[in-house]
Amino acid sequence: MASLNVGGLGEYLREQRRNAQLSLRQLADAAGVSNPYLSQIERGLRKPSAEVLQQVAKALRISAETLYVRAGILDAERDRDEVETRAVILADPTLNERQKQVLLQIYESFRKENGFGGTEDGEAEAVGPEPGTETSAGTVGRPAERPGHEAGGDDNGPRRTAG
Repeated sequence: MASLNVGGLGEYLREQRRNAQLSLRQLADAAGVSNPYLSQIERGLRKPSAEVLQQVAKALRISAETLYVRAGILDAERDRDEVETRAVILADPTLNERQKQVLLQIYESFRKENGFGGTEDGEAEAVGPEPGTETSAGTVGRPAERPGHEAGGDDNGPRRTAG
């Protein structure tokens, strides 16, 4: 039986499994797949679905996106920088899950702001700068002036006029 070209996915999985000090059977059990099926994936005889890759990634505690690239599910050239950045954030053992998710949301918002994140997932793009954020001209976006307050004054009390 000829090997499928899965971009070194099987070799990479074997390496990750060994680094995690798991046997093939232990990983198969943790990922919820059969031992023979996982063995075939590692030997390059089977190309797993995205769902199976996600289960294996979770069992190995690595980024599913990295496995998607290696399996050819994600476009490696177009998505490599984004995938690598996400993988580094997700792999950082000093951050908890909430912190990782917040960082990923911030990262995605910056990518969208700079024209690299698409809105194909149905999210609306921001119309203007958020208050307190820097704009492309280097100025800081400010909230609208409140009625009865003139621009440039301080908010420490009523304005006094000469009179």
